[in-house]
Amino acid sequence: MVIECSDSKIPTNTITGFEPGELFVHRNIANQVIPNDINCLSAIQYAVEVLGIHHIIICGHYGCSGVEVAMDGKSTGLVNYWVRHIKDTYTENRLKIEKLADSQDKMDLLCELNVRQQVRNVGYTSIVQQAWKKGKFLTIHGWIYSLQDGLLKNLGLCASSKMQLEAQKYG
Repeated sequence: MVIECSDSKIPTNTITGFEPGELFVHRNIANQVIPNDINCLSAIQYAVEVLGIHHIIICGHYGCSGVEVAMDGKSTGLVNYWVRHIKDTYTENRLKIEKLADSQDKMDLLCELNVRQQVRNVGYTSIVQQAWKKGKFLTIHGWIYSLQDGLLKNLGLCASSKMQLEAQKYG
């Protein structure tokens, strides 16, 4: 399963090497896994419990406009509600982000931090926690894609248990 941004410029099958239909994909603005998003949670539950998937990949991308809206604080109606959790990630990491001089570097870092947070969010869903308790092989990964050069970056996040999830560094 891949959870990614709704930006249609991300060629999921191309960057993963899978054929159409081989990936179960859930898309939303800024690849969010929000605790009360019944749509995303239903997709995760279906993938884990019905399809029996073994990997959940959170794949963000640099230049994400959802992350940009959260960082800039511009008023965009309902989108503000949706990116509220990214604003929290920004606030929690403000010192780290603001140390960077270049605005693009700041944006890129927040895109990466967002992916990291979403990996945690997936790992702490009751769906994944129950699967791990039952001994199911299920691994969560955090990746980010560059629209500029077409490169996919593994953020080094990989968790196959609650213990591994809690051992990850997320800031």
